[in-house]
Amino acid sequence: MNFLPTAAQTRRAFLGRVSQGVGAVALASLLGKTSPPLLGAAARGVVHPLPLPQRAKRVIWLTMAGGPSQFETFDPKPKLAELHGEAMPESLTRGQQLAQLQGQRLVCHAPQFPFAKFGKNRTEICSLFPHIGSVVDDICLIRSMTTDAINHDPAHMFMNTGSQIAGRPSMGAWVNYGLGSEAENLPGFVVMVSTGPGRSPQPIATRQWSSGFLPSRFQGVQLHGRGDAVHYLANPGRVSRAQQGADVAAINALNRQHDACVHDPEIATRIAQYEMAFQMQASVPELTDLRGEDARTLELYGCTPGDGSFAANCLLARRLAERGVRFIQLYHRDWDHHSQLKEEMPLKAQETDRASAALIADLKQRGMLDDTLVVWTGEFGRTPMSQQTKGTAGRDHHNKAMSLWVAGGGVQRGRVYGATDELGYAATENVCTVHDLHATMLHLLGIRPDAFTVKFQGLDAKLTGVEGGGVIQGILG
Repeated sequence: MNFLPTAAQTRRAFLGRVSQGVGAVALASLLGKTSPPLLGAAARGVVHPLPLPQRAKRVIWLTMAGGPSQFETFDPKPKLAELHGEAMPESLTRGQQLAQLQGQRLVCHAPQFPFAKFGKNRTEICSLFPHIGSVVDDICLIRSMTTDAINHDPAHMFMNTGSQIAGRPSMGAWVNYGLGSEAENLPGFVVMVSTGPGRSPQPIATRQWSSGFLPSRFQGVQLHGRGDAVHYLANPGRVSRAQQGADVAAINALNRQHDACVHDPEIATRIAQYEMAFQMQASVPELTDLRGEDARTLELYGCTPGDGSFAANCLLARRLAERGVRFIQLYHRDWDHHSQLKEEMPLKAQETDRASAALIADLKQRGMLDDTLVVWTGEFGRTPMSQQTKGTAGRDHHNKAMSLWVAGGGVQRGRVYGATDELGYAATENVCTVHDLHATMLHLLGIRPDAFTVKFQGLDAKLTGVEGGGVIQGILG
């Protein structure tokens, strides 16, 4: 069919012909006829065939936004407790970059909660996290991570993109671009954000899941935990799904004709987004309807469907993974404890501990943990020195030491990797960088980190940055 209008053809007649012709194809697809699907077939990525064995097929990245303190999570420091209230050794801190403590008297601040031993290897983690302790034999704890950034937004950018400068593709976009998606009717990269009750945390900018200089169809799509998961998901009144499908098909037919003339990759993105949005009108309500989950599963996560909590989002993450979504990123905000650390840290643990462990246990019992890489991390660590704000104690930002954990997807289980000095000021053993973490993630997904590049501004840009990153061999299973 010729979709280009002629001089003798009115705009009304042209649109009528388009809607009738393409609309019939769309309607046949919707009614289950033999016509090819209108939309949303799973897409293959640009890295094909994969150069490395694929240990992980998908990633679930749990971001604890604000920078959780390693001293109240996963890095016990008895010596720091001994020196509580005493001056930090100047040999450690002289000339070092600090965020808000620069130029102030630096005083040792003991871990505020006891640590307990869990698992077969009696791994020590903070007693606030007993549920994570219950699955410690299934995770790999890294105590020697470092980062380049020391303030929230650039630290998030660095953790997400490998650069502190906005405009680079996020890791989810890189993975979506490289591997494509196995999801038939959902985006390949999905983001969800949660916040506990109480304080007012920093916002999370949507540029954290941007596609940067990659085509924009690879960017993250945010699903909302409360209300409609996607805004404007329902059809307008008196518009049927068949009519909506016909409209989408007609619009995309015009877009394809235009793209054939101008060869603009953003037109291809527009086509894909129209199609994906149409598919999501059917797939998202089914995804977010948790009535099919049994009571035992809901009890495992400790969630109420539709409450927008981190727990509910963890359960949705498992459902997204089952449906073939390649990269799922959850943000839980409000870990920025410059003050009220002792009062607030138990609340954050209560909001995240049970659900984080439930996700590991649920994936494992469904046979999905072996090929799902789960990462739990903040954007930086915290100082072993006290920060006094309004009479209450907390910890400042810190980039020389942080703790995180990874699980599944080809990493060792029950492993503790790396260490910091006796006061926890700096990583000293098996020091890791964010670039190393990104390189390891790509390696486990079957992609060579050093060869996964895109030409941008005359350079071979990559997730692992100009410096590159080394695969953390010591954590591989």
